[in-house]
Amino acid sequence: MKVIITGATGFVGEGVLLSCLQRPDVDRVLSVSRRPCEITHPKLEEYIVEDFMTLPHDDPKLQGYDACFFCAGKSNIGMSREAYFHLSYEITIHFAKAIGAHPSFTFIYLSGAGTSEKSMQFWSRTKAKTESDLRKMPFRASYGFRPAGMKPVKGQRRLQGWGKYHWLFTWIPGFANTIEDVTEAMIRCASEGYDKPIVGVKDINRIVRNSRKA
Repeated sequence: MKVIITGATGFVGEGVLLSCLQRPDVDRVLSVSRRPCEITHPKLEEYIVEDFMTLPHDDPKLQGYDACFFCAGKSNIGMSREAYFHLSYEITIHFAKAIGAHPSFTFIYLSGAGTSEKSMQFWSRTKAKTESDLRKMPFRASYGFRPAGMKPVKGQRRLQGWGKYHWLFTWIPGFANTIEDVTEAMIRCASEGYDKPIVGVKDINRIVRNSRKA
């Protein structure tokens, strides 16, 4: 599998990138980010783009891949609604258009637990709208991943936010995933599909469990 990853300079994106690089079923990884991820690996290529909104539709540098694991994002704390909507919705949709129409491609959007169209929280409704509109894109499939607490990958350096307190989640059964499990579930959804467009904590655990039984 050949995958595109965004957000590799953040907590989850870095973990997903490191996990993909360790997997024998991932042949090639393109990290698209505003700045270098400071990781060197034979499988890894980088595409530095300071503003994702400048990417052209059907960008030739984004062609030839099987899936995108879109992990770029930021907390809404301290942001206006307009800035958060631009960051979480407009940039994500524009990036999907930059990939172009590919009937065999899978787009996986890292959303988050608590996302809901009916939520009173603006961030939650924004992520739900992003998930919904990505499903209308001309891809084979699009999934909204909604993990909660995540345990980082060994060797991670970018432990922002909850990543610094990952040890808390190991004591709450059913609440957390490891980033390795999130990556495994992303790869399985991209290669085999899944029966639901929204993939939560229990779904991630189920996908990984079934994969290990196979």
